[in-house]
Amino acid sequence: MSGELREELEKRLEALNIRTSCMDHPPVFTVEEMMPHLQDVDGVVTKNLFLKDKKKKRLWLVSARHDCQVNLNDLAKKLGVGSGNLRFADEALMLEKLKVGQGCATALAVLFDKDQSVTLVLDRDLLEGGHHMVYFHPMTNAATMGLRPDDLLRFLKDAGHEPVLENFE
Repeated sequence: MSGELREELEKRLEALNIRTSCMDHPPVFTVEEMMPHLQDVDGVVTKNLFLKDKKKKRLWLVSARHDCQVNLNDLAKKLGVGSGNLRFADEALMLEKLKVGQGCATALAVLFDKDQSVTLVLDRDLLEGGHHMVYFHPMTNAATMGLRPDDLLRFLKDAGHEPVLENFE
């Protein structure tokens, strides 16, 4: 399944004339497991969190620099959902909305959020930090794909997901 999704993602990127850099590696489930495989990348690696708002039932996909701390209470306040109201969403919901499971959350999965029920929150540094490339899983945790920040933004907008930009410093 993830192979077919990756192929569909790659076709969409190709149709948008977006060039990527992709590295295959053993499946990884944490940033710590992933980083040894990405020592030579020219850019910034991301971590991704799939969250839900317990009161309003909204869904959020947060993509931030792999090395920053994401405080859920602070983020909830910034997003206007109130402290203590953001929680990790379960894997079944992530599979339903983004077609990926645990360890595979990625901003690139918004391509499959057809009803646009997931709000994408991007670390402002990913787009404005002067990085050559920004790296995400391409629908599988057995690979990591890099895109130029302006191409990432173009892809997200084409997928109907204008990101909310936040600072996570």
